[in-house]
This record gives sequence, C-alpha cells and structure tokens, in this order.
Amino acid sequence: MNAPSDRDLMDRARARDPHAFGELVRRFQPRVHRLALHLVRDHADAEDVAQETFIRAYRAMDRFDGRSEPFTWIYRIAVNLSLNVLRARKSARVRNDAGDPRLEEIGERTAGSGPNPDEQAIDRQYFQALAEGIDGLSESLRTTLILVLVDGVSHEDASAVLGAPVGTIAWRVHEARRKLKEFLKTRGIDSDA
Repeated sequence: MNAPSDRDLMDRARARDPHAFGELVRRFQPRVHRLALHLVRDHADAEDVAQETFIRAYRAMDRFDGRSEPFTWIYRIAVNLSLNVLRARKSARVRNDAGDPRLEEIGERTAGSGPNPDEQAIDRQYFQALAEGIDGLSESLRTTLILVLVDGVSHEDASAVLGAPVGTIAWRVHEARRKLKEFLKTRGIDSDA
C-alpha cells in the first residue's frame, strides 16, 4: 500500500483523523527545524519556531484552502515565525560565530568525511565567512537563499512560501549569490558561491 500524499493527510486531518496531522508533523518536522535553524541561528529559538509552526498549522488547518500544497503552507508559517523571532531580536546579525549552530552542523558533516585537520580548518573558515555573508544579506535575499540553496526548495515552492513571483525568486537567488561572491572576495576567498 502506498503512503498517503501530503494533501490526503491534510484532508484527513481536517476531517479530524487524529493520526493524520501527526504524520504530517513527522514528515515535515526535520525540514521545518532545519529551516528555522538556518534563519534564526539559535537551537532553542529554532525548536520554539518548529513547535509553534505545527501548533499554528493545527489550529488553522480548517482555513487551509488547498491552493498550495500542505508543505508550502506549513513552510510559510515557519518562515513568518522565524522572521518574527529575528525582528524581535534586534541584534540578530551580531552573533558570536563560535556558537553559530550552522557552523556546528557543517563541522559534524565534515568531521567524518576524511579531510585532514588543516583542510577542516580551511573549510571552517570558509563556512564561517559564508555564514557572515549570508547574515549580511537583506531579509528577503537571505530567506530566499536559505529556502532555495540550503533547503533545496524549488523556485515554484519558494514562490508559494514567500508570496513572490517565480521570477522574483530567481532574481533574489542570483542577487544573493552575487553579493555573497563579492563578500567572500573581500575575505580573500575566491568562490563560486
């Protein structure tokens, strides 16, 4: 038997199937948490955003109109909550890089991949500079870049999540990459960001 689609699960959840919404949470929670972590740059805040995303989605599921996929609808809630956290935390861009969870994640990924300690240090410097460059982007460029390049969301889905035309999404990705490349050059890093 095939697993039910996201839309089937949402329809069942709206009909008060007690297990259907739980299955949507299990499907989307890792991605929602990762998205929030990249946007808010704090483990505790990302946990809070992920939890609040699903609470709000559950409370509002009767208002889900089906014009978008459940995934993009839930992602839009997560993006909005993440941006609210950043706005509430005025000093969001002034962070201590040593405690940046994005860099911890990169370190975990590269630790067992075989590079020697010198290569790992170079990778860490590169990713630290990249994180600083991302933090320096405008809110719209940063959010679009994280959705499309970090989380792998298609331009069409990013358009639905952010409420912007696909062409605008493409421009934002291009502009964010251009600005990151310029930023990395100021740090002495030549990259195809």
